[in-house]
Order: sequence, then C-alpha cells, then structure tokens
Amino acid sequence: MKFSSQARRVLRFPPATRLQPISRSTRDGRMIFTSQIMAHTAIPGLHPVYEDYARCIHCGLCLNACPTYRLWNLEADSPRGRIRQMIPVEQNELPVTDSFVDHIDKCLDCRACETACPSGVEYGKLVEHARARIERDYKRPFFTRLARNLVFRKLLPYPRRIAAAARLLRFYQRYGLQSLARASGVLKLFGLAERERLLPSIDDSFFFGQLGQTFPATGERRARVAFFAGCVANVTFTQLNEATIRVLTANGCEVVVPDGQLCCGALAAHAGVRDAARDLARKNLAVFVDGNFDAIVTNAAGCGSTLKEYDHLFSFDEPEHGVARAFCEKVRDVTELLATLGLSATLKPLPLRVTYQDSCHLLHGQKVREAPRQLLRAIPSLEFVELPYSEICCGSAGIYNVTQTEASMDLLTEKMQHAQSTGAETIVTANPGCLLQLRAGVQLHHTKQEVVHVIELLDRAMQHPFLPTKREALND
Repeated sequence: MKFSSQARRVLRFPPATRLQPISRSTRDGRMIFTSQIMAHTAIPGLHPVYEDYARCIHCGLCLNACPTYRLWNLEADSPRGRIRQMIPVEQNELPVTDSFVDHIDKCLDCRACETACPSGVEYGKLVEHARARIERDYKRPFFTRLARNLVFRKLLPYPRRIAAAARLLRFYQRYGLQSLARASGVLKLFGLAERERLLPSIDDSFFFGQLGQTFPATGERRARVAFFAGCVANVTFTQLNEATIRVLTANGCEVVVPDGQLCCGALAAHAGVRDAARDLARKNLAVFVDGNFDAIVTNAAGCGSTLKEYDHLFSFDEPEHGVARAFCEKVRDVTELLATLGLSATLKPLPLRVTYQDSCHLLHGQKVREAPRQLLRAIPSLEFVELPYSEICCGSAGIYNVTQTEASMDLLTEKMQHAQSTGAETIVTANPGCLLQLRAGVQLHHTKQEVVHVIELLDRAMQHPFLPTKREALND
C-alpha cells in the first residue's frame, strides 16, 4: 500500500521507517500493510496501526461535532489535534507528558467525531489506546491512583461490594446526612458540591436479586434474549431494568437474566484500565456465550457500545477474540431490538410533548439513531419534537462529570437551554448515565421537566393509564 507524501509529512515518520511496511491479516482474510514505526507495547488487546492514524486527513469536519472544541476553540482539544499529539507518543518520539495527559483526559470519548468524519477514522479506539498507554507509562497523583484503583479494580468488578457501597450511600441519603452535608457547607469546602449533586438515588431493593431468573414471553414467543443488567444500574435503576423486562416480554420475548454476569467493563476500558476491562469481558463471555440466545440485550447505551466491541480487547491470536466476535454479533440495544422486531403489545395514549437526547454511545458508537425515535412515534397521542443539537454530548460521558466537572456542567447548561426551547414536558434518552446527568440539569436549572428512558415511556403506555399533569388537572 502506498501513502501520499503529504500524509507521511503530516505524520512526520522518521526516514528510516517510511519505506519499511509489514503485512498482517485482517479478520476477513485481507492483507494490509502497516509501517513498523508503531511501537510494540505490552498493552494487551488490539493496537492501532499506521492506517488508523493516517486515515485522518485533517479536514476539520470533526471540529464542530466535538464538544470540547465547541467549548474552548483549542486545536489541542479537538479530535484532529489529539490525534496529532498521539502520533509522536506512539512513535516513542515524545514521552507521555502532563500536557498530553491533560488533553486526552479532557476528551469525553463521545465519538461524535466518528459520525462527522468522511474518512472513517475510528477515534474511539485511538483515544482508548492512548489512555491505556497513559495508564502504563504515566504516574498520576497518589490520591488519583488510589481512587482509580479502588473504583475500577476493587469495586465495579464485585457485585457484593457495589451493594455494600450502595447501602452506605442510601443511609447517607435517607437519614439526614445528605441534607446536613449540603447545609453545612462542608461539600463546598472540599470542592465536592457539584459532584455530590450528581449522585444517583439508591433504590429500596436491588436488581441483583433477580439475576438467574427467566421471564416468559406474553403470548407467542418471538425471540429468546439474555438481558445484560449492568453494575451500578442494579442499585440505582432497578425500576428501569424491571420495565425493560416487562416491555420485552409484552412484545413476545422470553427474557433470561443470566446469573454470574458482572460489570461490562466500559468505564475501565474508557479510562485506559484495560486489564480490568479484559478480566470482566472474559467472565461475561463465559456467562453469556453458550446460552443459545437470539440476542443479548442492554438498556444502557454505554454498556452496549463496549459489549459490541469486546473483540477490541483481545488480539487476533488470543482465544477470547473469536468468542468475543460471536458475542458481539448478538448484542443489541433494547430500542434496536424492539424496532427490528416491531411492537406487538397494545399501546395506550400518552398525551405528552417529548423531546429526545441522543446517547452518544448509541448514536455515534453503535450508529443507532432512528430506533428510539421510531418507538416514541409509535405511542398514540405522544407529540415528539426534535431536540436541537441532540447529537452533542450532555456532559455525562461515563465518569467525565466527576473527573472534569466544570466542562461537564458547561455542556449540561447548553443542553438544558436547548431542551427548554422545545417546550417539551419530558426529556427522553436511552442511557442511565444520561438520565442522571439530565435529571441533575433539571434540578440545577429549575426546568420542571421529567427525564425518562425510552423504555419507561413504552412501559407506561403498555401498563398504566395516563395520569394528567398538575396543570391539566387544574384546567379540568
């Protein structure tokens, strides 16, 4: 394969390596040629190759799609600029510096640039590899290292620890400690006030208790699916998970909730903690792969994006790679599955004006746009209005709202302004993280809007008579 002199000049490949291509086989058997300059590292899983970086033609079409570039207008905080910074680090021409870490950390990994890119740059795998290199080569501050190790390696992989932490947080929320902490000003003193507002409300009962159960389809069985319940969602979104099962069974799906499933590893993978993500992937593959399911379904777009890319965590010569490929082919977002199957359950009218915020990892990561909108439009009497700039991230982005709170809140402010402009009573999205962020936005900006998952609206239309809003009750 030949590369233009312009591409070589932009990438600044050393003369000794410009003309030393090597070949390897892709999954479909094709041979591609890659430059040897890409450093061989001990980072596990698939590595970016020459073409992954050279595919960027520096056209700039990604700039207006990038939330951080829209905020700051800095080239270094654009996808194009970050790729330019990755190349010399990947070539071992430059070390991993404080500046490099700062710019990579400020990326939301929303992948909106992938949707905008005419050249097909797979930016998500580039930034995640850069973060894996940072994890290996860069020494973060002590308390940051401690917190990352605690969350990614000691907490999220262990359901019992998640449940124990949730019970402590529930005690904090239910028995006056939260009100006391907010009123005393101690949260502001330690710079935690905004982050504390983002804490999810802990459920009374946890979904962990329903793992291992099978829920029969209502009427004729149209599909047999496995439900991926997530990790934190088991203690904060039990009602959403239960609604998901009700909607699936009402539309002819037998739903199996496999026991032994763990966190999908998305947060660890996005943070560059690849060893933890790989370990979780192996365990989940063992649980799901032999279940004879028509699909593996999730209601969390962030989880679904990672589950559909489990094969990226393993190199071609690892035995898990082939198993992961088979697994990935069955993963579906719940809206994607229902739109494909078609709704068979009767829907009652919901006279609501709603708008929809695209989840980044559903729209940009999984390339699913129309399915949620199709389902919303199927609800009788529901008025659907498009949200301006719905493709721009709300600022949640996994743990971004915790690690980059100021930028996250700036994005949320803009998002809530657009949501108010629609006149919608209800904001709908398709990812738990977006739900938490938007609900925080409603509280912070006093918009008095309801924020729900697509599935929760469908469940409401299938299960419950419409309850009028306070305004409608007064008008009657």
